[in-house]
Amino acid sequence: MLTFAVLTVYIFSILSIDIINIMNIQQLDYILAVDRFKSFTKAAEYCHVTQATLSAMVKKLEEELGVILFDRKQNPILTTDIGWQIIAEAQIITEHSRILKDKAKENQVKIEGSIRIGIIPTIANALLPKIVKPILEAYPKLSLEIVEINTTHILEELKEGKIDFGILSTPIESGDMEEEILYYETLLVYGEIGEDKEYILPEEIKNHKIWLMEEGHCLREQFINLCSLKKKELLPDNLTFQAGSFDTLLNMVDEFGGLTLIPELYYQTLSKERKNKISFFNKPFPVREISILYFRPYAKKNIILAISHLIRELIVKNLTSSKYQNKELTIVGI
Repeated sequence: MLTFAVLTVYIFSILSIDIINIMNIQQLDYILAVDRFKSFTKAAEYCHVTQATLSAMVKKLEEELGVILFDRKQNPILTTDIGWQIIAEAQIITEHSRILKDKAKENQVKIEGSIRIGIIPTIANALLPKIVKPILEAYPKLSLEIVEINTTHILEELKEGKIDFGILSTPIESGDMEEEILYYETLLVYGEIGEDKEYILPEEIKNHKIWLMEEGHCLREQFINLCSLKKKELLPDNLTFQAGSFDTLLNMVDEFGGLTLIPELYYQTLSKERKNKISFFNKPFPVREISILYFRPYAKKNIILAISHLIRELIVKNLTSSKYQNKELTIVGI
């Protein structure tokens, strides 16, 4: 039987360093799933991600390798000749990745020290009260340093080593960052629609006054993109206003009418009276993807993975998105 040391050397003997640098284990898991199920939809379900996310990651790997792994014109999907060769190597690598993880568990690194976290405000207000206490209780020797900053500053501070990871809305076009998807959060409309209907369509939003977060908040761009809003449709006449918090947005909607967009975790904090002013979009339900992003050279990987796992356990089961199949959800871009 090959020893662990020999197996490790073997991994690097079968693939060049260049190939290793441009791929990650998650991408390999995705292509293995597509090869297994002959379907991007079924592969996404198996990997617990949206089809759009899986397809984008597979496409990115194909572009980086300079090959086509799957013939998408066929139904079911067929693996190409070069795809078979890549799949065979991916199986070896993922198996050795499992061995590496098992070895690591045998001598588990303690979760202690300090971790610096940047989180965007539109996530922080509802997520932090749900996760900070459980994290501190689970890892009493871990010190948390948390700051609310926008996406641009998170990316800057990650590269400068000022924070260890960020919690923000993804996907983000940043090839030198690593990502751990945490959950998919349904987007909801707050305000009086004035129509007796269970669900609304994004294009119907344009018939109302719209209240938005200030520039720099990703939720502002998600609202604009989701409903195809134009500048003239965003604000009431003779008023220029951009809010910095959900509380301000809801107060303005209550006073002046109109609509705004809020995420599901914030919805869960509302009073019963305000929950009665919530409307749901029609299928496919719009969601925002929430992830941990970190810069590989500075990563405290064991702590990041531990916190990611705990957040998923605490949050995912209580979200509406967990009740639906991936094909019933659509990620709203920034």
